[in-house]
Amino acid sequence: MPQIIFRCAVCGEPNETFVDESAAAFQEYVEDCQVCCRPNVLRITINEESGEVQVQNEFEG
Repeated sequence: MPQIIFRCAVCGEPNETFVDESAAAFQEYVEDCQVCCRPNVLRITINEESGEVQVQNEFEG
């Protein structure tokens, strides 16, 4: 499972998480910030050919 870093949409602090590549090429789930505990909606896209992982996030509110 690749590790990715996203910046919290509320406080801007970097957060580490892992992506389950076997789940799907597009994933969406909520993960709380490790610093301020606010919920972030993560949208993960995995390029199936290159294996590149992209993440977008926004505050769930």
